[in-house]
Amino acid sequence: MEQFRNIGIIGRLGSPHVLDTIRRLKRFLLDRHLHVILEDTIAEVLPGHGLQTSSRKILGEVCDLVIVVGGDGSMLGAARALARHNVPVLGVNRGSLGFLTDIRPDELEVKVAEVLDGRFSVENRFLLEAEVRRHGEAIGQGDALNDVVLHPGKSTRMIEFELHIDGQFVCSQKADGLIIATPTGSTAYALSAGGPIMHPKLDAIVVVPMYPHTLSSRPIVVDSTSELKIVVSPNLQIYPLVSCDGQNHFTCAPGDTITVRKKPQKLRLIHPLDHNYYEVCRTKLGWGSRLGGGD
Repeated sequence: MEQFRNIGIIGRLGSPHVLDTIRRLKRFLLDRHLHVILEDTIAEVLPGHGLQTSSRKILGEVCDLVIVVGGDGSMLGAARALARHNVPVLGVNRGSLGFLTDIRPDELEVKVAEVLDGRFSVENRFLLEAEVRRHGEAIGQGDALNDVVLHPGKSTRMIEFELHIDGQFVCSQKADGLIIATPTGSTAYALSAGGPIMHPKLDAIVVVPMYPHTLSSRPIVVDSTSELKIVVSPNLQIYPLVSCDGQNHFTCAPGDTITVRKKPQKLRLIHPLDHNYYEVCRTKLGWGSRLGGGD
């Protein structure tokens, strides 16, 4: 059983509900005589907290466990920073969906106590890393737990690009863009674009065209070890964007290449033992319950 003694807390800014939950979490952890460290940005809006503070990077280096209070967006940002440190991460949901932050605020103390007592499961979720190159020189790099997306930004014009997988030409395409998603991200933007739901245990990547200009274009699932390269048409008259998890963005020029591959480090995502992925899908996606009205 892992011994969690140094607990880091990351929270979403701008939400009084998040701050209330962090105060409760802080009291609970201190009552158990644990060492609690607040991320410096959230500490600034909690005057008189009396706790040690540190940057997100340092949290990953010194903590045995990091608890993220917020929505899935908060977890995505934390995951990109913490995966390299191999620190386990637990999510308390104060957002709207909660695919990644699955502890409800009303069960905070009970579920966190279970985790601290060693009653939890761990999922290793892989991330993607993307690199944009122009004339052979790297001009941008980003990581993503959910997806890497090529899109036109504010323009309403289509993008023309080529897709290569493991050095083999796959197709050229005109579309509103392209989504490259992990199993974690298959229930996010990729799902809205018609992609499949992939169980988190799958070691695969899904490639989903966004409103392609051909009816024969369909999502494709490839092995997670594949290297994907997107070549933006040199004749394109707009400058499309590449977004990582919808949070980090960089601009591409005509002729640029975007390379996407699996990141070596993984996120260690902790769940309480009663976590059920299919129950999460039922609840969050509005799937039907059992016949006869049973649970």
